[in-house]
Amino acid sequence: MRFYQELLAQTQYEREAFLAIPLLRQGIAGEITLPQYLAFLGEAYHHVKHTLPLLMACGARLPERLEWLRVAVSHYIEEETGHQEWILNDIRNAGGDAEAVRNGRPSLATELMVSYAWDTVQRRNPVGFFGMVLVLEGTSVRLATQAAEAIQRRLGLGQECFSYLTSHGSLDVGHLEFFAGLMDRLKQPEDQEAVIHCARVMYRLYGDIFRTLQEKEELVA
Repeated sequence: MRFYQELLAQTQYEREAFLAIPLLRQGIAGEITLPQYLAFLGEAYHHVKHTLPLLMACGARLPERLEWLRVAVSHYIEEETGHQEWILNDIRNAGGDAEAVRNGRPSLATELMVSYAWDTVQRRNPVGFFGMVLVLEGTSVRLATQAAEAIQRRLGLGQECFSYLTSHGSLDVGHLEFFAGLMDRLKQPEDQEAVIHCARVMYRLYGDIFRTLQEKEELVA
């Protein structure tokens, strides 16, 4: 079995638990409110803004035996540059306060997810960071475009309010194919285990962001 397929198999339980989160399912069906959509974008901003520095740190810490992966990281850096500004534009276009988001704090769930990503890169095996890539890009491919279309119909917003979701839904199809090829080149058991472990944890931590948004909505109601 190629490692990419093993990675999917080893993380199936966590992935299915993530996809069963009620708010996530509501988003795919377009059954969320404008405040919920804006809240989601706000949390997305606070983790997406770390993508570039995380990729840079990961590339810098990779060992020489993985020089080919460092080259691939440079490709990701080019592709991911500026995406946090797309999110702020979507917030602004949907009537939200983009500057308040930029200058605000994330939820604890988002802060913990970002902290774990930094811990993986700086203290553990930096290759493990690709477990986070699997979770975020795999989720985008499966859900982003579908959710964007459904939410847009429900809320009556223009296309200019969905650049982050729609672009990731289409962009990450190619990204995921590229990612699969990279994972299949990982041969060291410790590298493979690091990716699997990080992906399992990230499915939980990323899911906690949606669970937190759901809890906040219930408290307001």
